[in-house]
Parts: sequence; C-alpha cells; structure tokens
Amino acid sequence: MSNRRPSSYPVIFQLFASRTATATIDALYGAIVAQARLPGFYLTYEVPDTVEGRFDMIVLHLVLLFRRLAREPESVPALAQGVFDRFCRDMDHNLREMGVGDLSVPKEMRRLGEAFYGRAEVYERAISAPDRSREMLAAALARNVFAEPGSSAKALHLAAYVTEAERCLDAAPMAALASGALGFPDPAAVPEPTSLEHHD
Repeated sequence: MSNRRPSSYPVIFQLFASRTATATIDALYGAIVAQARLPGFYLTYEVPDTVEGRFDMIVLHLVLLFRRLAREPESVPALAQGVFDRFCRDMDHNLREMGVGDLSVPKEMRRLGEAFYGRAEVYERAISAPDRSREMLAAALARNVFAEPGSSAKALHLAAYVTEAERCLDAAPMAALASGALGFPDPAAVPEPTSLEHHD
C-alpha cells in the first residue's frame, strides 16, 4: 500500500497553532468518532468490530470531511489540519491506553500514519474517478476495511453509504462546519444496492 500523501491532506504531526478553533475541532472530531462507532456499521455492513475496524471507520469519515473542506478558501486547510492533529493525539492516547510502551509509540504512530495516507489516496482516487464507478470504491473498501479481494455485497453497501455521506457533506454550508456541526446519514437508513450501479 502506498504511503504517498495526497496533496490536499494534512501533514502528520504538524502542530496546529491557533487556539480559537479548538472547540470546533473537538466538535468535528467528536462527531466523526461518534459516527464511526455506530452499531449499524458492524451489525448491518459487517465491518469487523475490532480496533482495526473502528480505526478504518474513523479514517473513512476523516477522508470525507477533508474532501469537503478542500473545496473551501485557503483559510480552511488550517481547520483540516487541526482535526488531523486531534486524530493523531487520539491515536497516541489509545496506543498508550492499550499498553504500548513509550519507545514503541512513535513506530506505531508512523504505521498508523502510513495506513491513513494509503487509504486516503485510494479512496480519493476511487471517489473522484471520472465515471464515479461505485465498483471501484467498493473494491477499495473491500481491501482496506474487509481485507477481501474484489468487491462484495457488504463493500458495495458501504460504498453506497459513502456516496450518501458525501452528498450530506456537500449540502452542508461552511458556516455549519466552522461551528463544529457535522451531519452524516444514518448507516441503517442507506439501502443495500442490488447491482453495481454508478453514481448519479
């Protein structure tokens, strides 16, 4: 898996200087974590209910948020960077809570950073494909989330959720995002596709 960082994504471990956006950053990241923990992903979509599976759900929603923020003026990347820094601190804290020793934390954080950028690159490429083929996105999700080759019914279902989540974020005004309001669709309400249809 490539660890080349997409140009629109934050730089790992870069410190976010502004303190004025702390509440917004915490609210946005908190909304992502809450969404990633919804039981529907693990019961209906069959995402593995493991540390890795929950990490993948957080990463997927971060990618969607960063795609939305990347379309805004130059001042907005600082907000994306702040959310990413918050994610890094959360991962660091979780590693230590799991008993990873101080000397091993930097190595594990590099591994997580590579995993994030690798997934971000393939998701970005699949979502931005000219024909917006859901099969391409499903194949990327199958490899990274479900550790399966090719696309499957559950990966196609998750791809349908990603499409709906992107629509929700597209409709959200920047003023709402800047205030920390972040709305995602209910995964349980997204119907399972019956064929390899394309995006609208």
